[in-house]
Amino acid sequence: MVGDAAHAMNSSEWKRSPYIKPIMGTWFEFFHGNQLAGKYWNPQLPKFTESQWREKIKEISETGMQYLVLMSVAYGGKTFYPSKLASRHDYVCDDPLETVLSAADEYGLKFFVSNDFWGDWSSVGNMMTNIDIAKLREDSMAEIAEKYSHHKSFYGWYYPNETGIWDHFEDVAVNYVNRCTKVAKELMPHSVNLIAPYGTLSTRFEGNQYAKQLEKLDIDIVAYQDEVGVRKVKAGCAGKHYEELYKVHAKVGRSRLWADIEIFDFEGEVYKSAGIPADFCRVLKQIEDVSPFVEHILVYQYQGMMNKPRTSAYCGHPRSEKLYTDYMNWLKIQR
Repeated sequence: MVGDAAHAMNSSEWKRSPYIKPIMGTWFEFFHGNQLAGKYWNPQLPKFTESQWREKIKEISETGMQYLVLMSVAYGGKTFYPSKLASRHDYVCDDPLETVLSAADEYGLKFFVSNDFWGDWSSVGNMMTNIDIAKLREDSMAEIAEKYSHHKSFYGWYYPNETGIWDHFEDVAVNYVNRCTKVAKELMPHSVNLIAPYGTLSTRFEGNQYAKQLEKLDIDIVAYQDEVGVRKVKAGCAGKHYEELYKVHAKVGRSRLWADIEIFDFEGEVYKSAGIPADFCRVLKQIEDVSPFVEHILVYQYQGMMNKPRTSAYCGHPRSEKLYTDYMNWLKIQR
């Protein structure tokens, strides 16, 4: 595995460093679309009671994280909240979205709430261009804003149709993002909105094309995936791409630059096997690598990959307790 080569450091070598940023947030989901990858946490989530969802939010807040990025409000034609647009998934908790937003209000977290998946999550091009899906997405944004925007934790929107960057942002992605932001700002003028594109390693900055496309992009925050978990790059080698991104974002002066660090590995083949927690020493290399160039570090993702020992809201791989414990022990040193 790619991650195994990065495990040169052990806990006795962890030292305080003002230059390494802590994890400030995580993706959060009610169900993982790739069911093979979600093997270790998908079965538990539909069974979570309201108190377990609240416990999971509290648990995340105890790590010092401040942001949660909701992956989806719908999947497979059904919603994760009571809706007039579609039937609801049969979960033990009647309204998981209300529950987690209420808990986030209490514990001082900020949610980027998803505006999808209203189509096949794996057909990204269709999701970004299909007129019928766009109508459903926008109707759902209006419904969600009406039902939930009173929550102080509803910080903004996340557009989860990940666009690949092939040299630069393509026009279809720019148009999709800008339309989503237009609707988001009409519904919630003060919303702060986020995307997390993949293709970070394919970014090209020769000439001015990347800067021109970035300048067109009406988005507050771009949290680029570091692509370590999907084995496109080894831990510690993505930073040079973030350094270039830092320069172009500073030049354009529009979107804030964050990182989406992948804290997972796979039991077997990428995407075709279960997601499992990476060793913390690998994760620390990833964090250290990008810290000089980004404002905040988010991770994909706490659920499944991290669990507080003896939590009543357990979901994930057995190694998730170790990753949680190692991170928290390191964090104590930093504080």
